[in-house]
Amino acid sequence: MPIALLPGNCASGPSGHENHEGDDEVEDIFRYVEDHASEYTEMLYSACRQPSISAQNVGMREMATLVRDLLLKTGAVTEILETSGNPFVYGFLDAGRKKTLSCYNHYDVQPVDPIEEWESDPFVPELRDGRIYARGVADNKGNLLARICAVHAWLQVRGTLPVNMKFICEGEEEVGSPHLKEFPVKYPEKMKTDGILWEGGSRNIGGPVHVALGAKGMCYVEMKIRTAVSDLHSANAAVIPNPAWILVRALNSLKDAEENILIEGFYDGVKPLTDLDREYLEKLPYDEKTTLEQFGTKDFLLGLSGYPLRKRLLYSPTCNIAGMISGYTGPGGKTVLPAVASAKMDIRLVPDQDPDRIFGLLRAHLDRNGFGEIELSRGSSKPPFRTDPSHPLASSVIRCVREVYGAEPAVYLNLSGTSPIYDLCSAARIGAVQVGVANEDSRAHAPNENIFLRDYIDGIKLVAAVMEDFSRV
Repeated sequence: MPIALLPGNCASGPSGHENHEGDDEVEDIFRYVEDHASEYTEMLYSACRQPSISAQNVGMREMATLVRDLLLKTGAVTEILETSGNPFVYGFLDAGRKKTLSCYNHYDVQPVDPIEEWESDPFVPELRDGRIYARGVADNKGNLLARICAVHAWLQVRGTLPVNMKFICEGEEEVGSPHLKEFPVKYPEKMKTDGILWEGGSRNIGGPVHVALGAKGMCYVEMKIRTAVSDLHSANAAVIPNPAWILVRALNSLKDAEENILIEGFYDGVKPLTDLDREYLEKLPYDEKTTLEQFGTKDFLLGLSGYPLRKRLLYSPTCNIAGMISGYTGPGGKTVLPAVASAKMDIRLVPDQDPDRIFGLLRAHLDRNGFGEIELSRGSSKPPFRTDPSHPLASSVIRCVREVYGAEPAVYLNLSGTSPIYDLCSAARIGAVQVGVANEDSRAHAPNENIFLRDYIDGIKLVAAVMEDFSRV
């Protein structure tokens, strides 16, 4: 029995599709997708039933095998490519075309904690009020399956594809993609492509689909200081340095009350906004009221709103304390002088900041300000990434969003978050575009992760339309 598709997160009517110029070329594909919605939804369910928590090494090999089997369902030539961590899954469909479109996705998911806040089993997909709830359904299995199903629908209806298709699927995105940079080095032939649809992507609920062409970079660091061999009685605080206080003072030296980052030379690499940046930023929709309500926050930082708020969100670097640990934090009281204090920080970077340089500047700042005893170690690092909006794939995706959803997309030249896409695309200067099936209330990385069923089916249609349009650009 077909699954009833509720309007859900749909701006263009119950079918999720209106007749627009250019649709006729793929109308038969769209009909097939609608008629086989149950089959494609079950394929997504099968992926979501398989746990694949990379941080805990749960179900990773089984999930890689499942992704391979789903690609085999399209007739792709597939390989499981080993790394010293979780393997890549690669698929290739050679349609004998001049143009190749690639899809980069990941098959790993975040841990489910806190499990008690889930309203249903995170690995038993459940459809409620038009939304599919499951861990990984938004990030990133919904997008991966939408792309696989679009290829499957094309082949069922037409027997061949308008472009050659490649799938590059990793299993470590949720732990920083430590081996992704190896892929273009080890497999340059597999990287040959005319453009990449990259993992992720969402839309405003009932509003525009997001098309992203760039992302901030990242320099993730841990600061740690030890002042004694073990925790001591707090009576010794009169004569023994407290590492927590030293760490607090060091952290306080990094930013002022107006949120300016005080690391010497930090802003030197920031590229000024271009006229094009300002043009896209001016027309970018951002629902401030709904965002504040979703976050449970009264005001935005510094009381910003409008254009200055959007500019800061997308084009300003950050220096964020992600977590701090020191001493005793359990129930009741314990008068202790901690021996160790540590903090983890993510520093988001904008064009043209370099994470290597930023790490060096941070080390120099600590030394210069009397915090040389603080150990500084480095985690995930990614430079910022940007695809020019004139790239053929960008133009194609924007055009197809208009056709499938009947509305203009919200085009982000720069996302506020970070993506590993730089590791795949930078050396060969490959253009990459992010568009997907999640929504601003998908709760990725949190309990009750979800997508709208309607968005998933429309996402299949969108990829099908892009395949056709991109083949002719």
